[in-house]
Amino acid sequence: MTAGPPFQPGEAFARRLDAEDPLAGYRERFALPHGPGGAPLIYFCGNSLGVMPKAARTLVEQELDDWAALAVDGHFKAAAPWYAYHEQLRDPAARLVGAQGREVVAMNGLTVNLHLMLVSFYRPTEARHKILIEDHSFSSDRYAMQSQLRWHGYDPADGLLVAQPRRGEATLRTEDLEALLGERGGEIALVFLEGVNYFTGQRFDLARLADAARRAGCAVGFDLAHAVGNVPLALHDSNADFAVWCSYKYLNAGPGAVGGCFVHERHLGDAGRPRFGGWWGVDPATRFEMHRVTDFAPAPSADGWQLSNPPILSMAPLRASLALFDEAGMDALRRKSLRLTGYLRYLVERAAGRRIEILTPAEPEAHGCQLSLRVRDRPRELFDALGRAGVVADFRQPDVIRVAPVPLYNTFGELWRFGEILAEAAGATAAAERQGRP
Repeated sequence: MTAGPPFQPGEAFARRLDAEDPLAGYRERFALPHGPGGAPLIYFCGNSLGVMPKAARTLVEQELDDWAALAVDGHFKAAAPWYAYHEQLRDPAARLVGAQGREVVAMNGLTVNLHLMLVSFYRPTEARHKILIEDHSFSSDRYAMQSQLRWHGYDPADGLLVAQPRRGEATLRTEDLEALLGERGGEIALVFLEGVNYFTGQRFDLARLADAARRAGCAVGFDLAHAVGNVPLALHDSNADFAVWCSYKYLNAGPGAVGGCFVHERHLGDAGRPRFGGWWGVDPATRFEMHRVTDFAPAPSADGWQLSNPPILSMAPLRASLALFDEAGMDALRRKSLRLTGYLRYLVERAAGRRIEILTPAEPEAHGCQLSLRVRDRPRELFDALGRAGVVADFRQPDVIRVAPVPLYNTFGELWRFGEILAEAAGATAAAERQGRP
């Protein structure tokens, strides 16, 4: 593939980029949505729900067949025995997030995992009880933090510390977060940030921020919902205490798919660390001792935070997707992602000019697949016009359209078409405004 800018106008350039793309064949391994007339939609919403790997159907059907044929014996005799099913996800997930296998477990949903981690790592005192989050943090994260503060007897209005960008800027500066931790770290019990901010698309330097948090004496965790499968990660080396993520966005595991959790190895042997216990969190060697083992003794791995046995039908599609990530390789996906988003930025600036402000930082290390487009007038009308033309993106109030070209299945040709549609739609809505039409 041609390396780096400059980009060129015209469809021929986009076709050349697709012809040079070594990952182009992966698109055929996904089921892509079509419009009412049968034409394929331009799907740029993998940051919200990834499309289905075709292999997912086969893997789910295998579990249904084993359930029908084996019933309870499927726990040990299925093609992929259910008893240890989650262990098949451990190593590929660990490779994807840059962790050791025993630091990672697939379980629950993101917010459930977040609450379980907060039981263990949010240990407030009167002097140090605040939780630091970023501006425009995902709503579920904020709600979880508010409820944990209340649970511990603190007022969220005082206990939740929200880092704000500088006046006139849309994203946070790492040095400002470091300065905040240097000034107020003694009040902060937990730093919890997104690997990639869902609203702006800004990618954070996790290792640098974890280091600043730990120097200030704070526990530190990350929400990787918009980072896992999107950008390279090195969780173990970052020295974060924990991280949580969902699997239905860039990991393409389906609606409501099982999430994931990371706990740094330094905590894995600490059986006395507070946590909620459950059957599946104990050592597998004693799990079926049942009533004969009356005291909870957690497994010395991230598995020790599990509560219940794994949801097999929910995990099967994740197996299909993780296999594709292993095959394609995150380095190659990242190279294509940067080329896609660079081309998208070029097309948006050509098509819409000053009408659209791109909130997402331009520096390659500061973003992932997503660009967040702030529309300065009639944002909803522009978004609806894109939808009528076959573009699937998403809208975030009050004025932001999020567009996420995913390297596993999106093409440069789709981006060129999007640029043409955006130019036409922006021109049409601007003309309507000038003429006073609603």
